[in-house]
Amino acid sequence: MTVYQWLCLFGVPALIAAIFKYLHSLVKKNALDTAAVKAGLQALLRSQMISDYNKWEERGFAPIYARENFENCWKQYHSLGVNGVMDDLHNKFLELPVSPPDES
Repeated sequence: MTVYQWLCLFGVPALIAAIFKYLHSLVKKNALDTAAVKAGLQALLRSQMISDYNKWEERGFAPIYARENFENCWKQYHSLGVNGVMDDLHNKFLELPVSPPDES
């Protein structure tokens, strides 16, 4: 057999296999990075919603702009595919009045 035949028999398939292995490792790393970013974003959104709830619950009301911001965070939190941990907090936040209570 000639060198060309040996390369065709072993070299080219090995090169193709190496390329596929490299591409597979890139895809796997990308999936792990995406999962880490998703988990971090979920934690940040959860923290923000808890902070917002505590702030406005202490004041006794939540103005419209605060509700819109909280609602946006809550929708994005749920779009990441999380469970219903924040549903109770969301419902409590929506029960807060829109205007400050009278100080009489």
